[in-house]
Amino acid sequence: MIGWINNRLRSQDEGFTLVELMVVVLVISILIAIAIPTFLGARERAQDRAAQSDLRNGLVAAKVDYVDNEVYATGNLGAIEPSLTFGAMTAASTTVIGVLVEHVTGTDAQIITLTRQSVAGDWFCVSDTATGGGAGTAFGSAATLAAANATADCTAGAW
Repeated sequence: MIGWINNRLRSQDEGFTLVELMVVVLVISILIAIAIPTFLGARERAQDRAAQSDLRNGLVAAKVDYVDNEVYATGNLGAIEPSLTFGAMTAASTTVIGVLVEHVTGTDAQIITLTRQSVAGDWFCVSDTATGGGAGTAFGSAATLAAANATADCTAGAW
């Protein structure tokens, strides 16, 4: 009985044909072609959200400093939020948050603007007017640092 089963198994050498294998490769290729652009888009969006999150945390640090000192300043931000690196607006990059503090002439308005570039290459800014009846907090985005800095209130784009 065992010999008969063994002979039967040996006589039926069946496998996949070349056409069947090509169809499987084609289906897998189509799935990969659909998945890769979707994954790359999600990665860029995540990098943009990370930059925006850093700006929000930087703004919270600036507001904490403002509550303590009643003036926006750049010197204490690194101590308040040590996980972030702050610098001059011209030094803004994927690792440094650019900070610009403005005092509006003729009023007591103080404006702080924070700018950062995401790893994906987009620029984001957040601006807050502390006093003087300003616009409050505004968020913006742009393709370049110069465009992000073009308006003091970051209203060039929207998150």
